[in-house]
Amino acid sequence: MDVYVQAMEMVFRLDVFLTLLAGGAFGLFMGAMPGLTSTMAMALLVPVTFFLPPVPALALMVAASSMAIFSGDLPGALMRIPGTPASAAYCEDTYYLTKTGRASIGLGLGLGASVVGGMAGALILSLSAPLLAKVALNFSSYEYFWLACLGLTCATLVSQSTAVKGLVSLLIGLLAATVGLDATTGFPRFTFGLTEMMGGISFIPAMIGMFAVAELISTILRNEKQATVPQYEMGSLWKVISTRMWHHKANAVRGSLIGTLVGALPGAGADIAAWVSYAIAKKLSKKTEEFGKGTEEGIVAASSSNNSSIAGGWIPTLVFGIPGDSGAAIIIGVLYLKDLAPGPTLFLYKPEVLYAVFATFFIANILLFLMGTVMIKLSSHILKVPYGVLAPCIMMFCVVGAFAMNNSYFGVAVMMAAGVLAWFMKGNGIPVAPAILGMVLGNLLEKNFLTSMVKANGDPLLFFSRPISAALGIVTILIWCLQIYSSFKSGRRHQQNIGNL
Repeated sequence: MDVYVQAMEMVFRLDVFLTLLAGGAFGLFMGAMPGLTSTMAMALLVPVTFFLPPVPALALMVAASSMAIFSGDLPGALMRIPGTPASAAYCEDTYYLTKTGRASIGLGLGLGASVVGGMAGALILSLSAPLLAKVALNFSSYEYFWLACLGLTCATLVSQSTAVKGLVSLLIGLLAATVGLDATTGFPRFTFGLTEMMGGISFIPAMIGMFAVAELISTILRNEKQATVPQYEMGSLWKVISTRMWHHKANAVRGSLIGTLVGALPGAGADIAAWVSYAIAKKLSKKTEEFGKGTEEGIVAASSSNNSSIAGGWIPTLVFGIPGDSGAAIIIGVLYLKDLAPGPTLFLYKPEVLYAVFATFFIANILLFLMGTVMIKLSSHILKVPYGVLAPCIMMFCVVGAFAMNNSYFGVAVMMAAGVLAWFMKGNGIPVAPAILGMVLGNLLEKNFLTSMVKANGDPLLFFSRPISAALGIVTILIWCLQIYSSFKSGRRHQQNIGNL
């Protein structure tokens, strides 16, 4: 009991509260700017932690990451440009609601689900961190291979186009992921003699181009103004959150659990959690035709999932020193900076610090609800700016975000090329989402497949030699078979309809 008392004394201090407010405000700004991700927000705050005690330093990171993930929804809903990769899964839905005059529904559901997911993730982190971390630690290359396959399968589930076009988009993403040095042999592939290509194609500049630049090109060529965001009173947001969130409570709970579990897996993150949760929600929904056209189920499921994954990513970080994602890797650096070596001994010698950090997660999500409501209200004025003024500003932030990834103009070139490619794909009815997913999971798939084949001496049966690996493999193959059967059945039905004509 003394430990909990000490933890509360470390949390309920003025400096911790002010740090949470400052980190939250900074995270809201960074997440709302296309290309300025939550990871970048955390990285920029590392120098600030030099001058802070351990609990305020970690609280700063917690607030910035939680706020940035949510605020990435704002440009997605208002301009169809996700502020962070974690917001890309349901960007089409929130933007569709905005175009049809229901912006408060999309943003209100996103905020409510984000708070629910953040609270659920924090609760699971506080109660079940050692157990979940042990499960993640037991994963070998076999399990990661099947996990990557399962993630890529989501590409066809979230695609609004035909299976063939979804597969084409997925292959484009996987091809982009092969650029650079081979993960096992170090042999350069598709680099065309350019040194910049050795490191591969960075996902963030490509994502900015595929969403932001492609949308700018389309809008300019259509010579149309973007739809003005309708004005809505603050009370309407409260009504959306209080009534509609309860209607979608099952999606919120399921998304929170999925996000925490995916976040606890090293190498995964909020973006993968959002895609997986969105795909599962669509698979279980009775209104699959609404996905991509303003579905409330998909928004709640994915929003709760990407926020809960933040706390999930801290599980292997704190217990075993294994980062769950790039943001968690920054946390490890801050822990070492404060003489808090992550690992099991941290729970023995500094438990009060850990419980204090867990408490900051709950406080940060309460602040998210309050600050997020204000941010939504302020964001409604963005599209009042004439598009001739807004477009250059958007482009400027996109260029800054693409350049800042590696401090190189190569990132800007990747962004522009990806934007033109995505504009061409959209013009021909090829979805962009599977390509993004292929880029995210391509390296994970290839690396773990090659590692597994070396360990198995080429024997594919060893991919099913471990219980968890066998379970993931069977589930993935069953989903493939069901999709092939569904495509075959729909094809025969289409042929019969043509024959009846």
